[in-house]
Amino acid sequence: MSAAGVRVAARVAVGLRAERRTVLVCSVLVALMLGLGLLGLCYGASWASPGKVLAVLAGSEHSVVIRDWRLPRVTAGLVFGAALGVSGAVFQNLTRNPLGSPDVIGLDAGAYTGALVALTVLSGTSAQLAGASVLGGLLVSAVVYLLSADRGFSGLRLVVIGIAVNAMVTALNSWIVLRAELEVAIAAVGWSAGSLNGVDWADLWIPFWVIGVLLALAAVRSRAMHQTLLGDALAVTTGVSLNRLRLLMVLVGVGCTATVTAVAGPIAFIALAAPQIGRRLAGAPGIPLLPAALAGAVLLQGADLIAQMLLAPVALPVGVVSTAIGGCYLIWLLTKEVGRA
Repeated sequence: MSAAGVRVAARVAVGLRAERRTVLVCSVLVALMLGLGLLGLCYGASWASPGKVLAVLAGSEHSVVIRDWRLPRVTAGLVFGAALGVSGAVFQNLTRNPLGSPDVIGLDAGAYTGALVALTVLSGTSAQLAGASVLGGLLVSAVVYLLSADRGFSGLRLVVIGIAVNAMVTALNSWIVLRAELEVAIAAVGWSAGSLNGVDWADLWIPFWVIGVLLALAAVRSRAMHQTLLGDALAVTTGVSLNRLRLLMVLVGVGCTATVTAVAGPIAFIALAAPQIGRRLAGAPGIPLLPAALAGAVLLQGADLIAQMLLAPVALPVGVVSTAIGGCYLIWLLTKEVGRA
């Protein structure tokens, strides 16, 4: 066999090993996700056995607590975690930087600004919260993108500018809360922690549909997005329209983040940590979307269970736990990046 044939065979073998590892990692994450989901349905003020939970899910038994109280919360944790994982993967792929996460570059803060406007200026209905959150996230993302693309698109510049914009938008949010009426300010501050407490099916149907459409768009365009990792020039030669792709993926990432924020409030650090965990487990050169989504679902559901158990019977907002875990992860990541530089 010629030298060129040997190199091609070696690349094929490496690709097959990477695919097998990704399949194995995804299988393990799915098992963890289902296990945590079952634990979430069992755990509460009164423990329900796994057999009873499975019987309720199968329809052979009826339980309002499991079907109408716990199941919406568990489902929201899994779906919202997957949405945040994909959103983080999208921005980290676009910026080619592990810090390129919606909660780091200000998109979470922008979505929260939109929600605050809906709460303080408008009547604060679910539709207004959703629309205002998406609009706020889009406005902040447009500002960050335009400022970072002034001299040609740069992922590092986008992250740095995003951190600065995040600080300014966070200050704006604090000013809005301070100027609001007392009842509205208390509700806004409590909601800002990010919580799955009290969610029910009425709150979730429309967000689930929106997230489903956005995740499908991300899956369809994931191949083109990963081609950009080869470099802009090479990606263009393979038929990728960079500006159109970046705009579409930014809309997907912002839509996922803002939809979650509209229902549960800003849940920090899931979008930052899940893509990197999925990438490292899968051993992929880029950030594959499926491992990131599954890792996000596992992280959020796990954090929500810890939030329920930590001070039981009082259930903490899940954002408190995710921030504590994510803060430690961010310190480790920054230390590693500085050491690499």
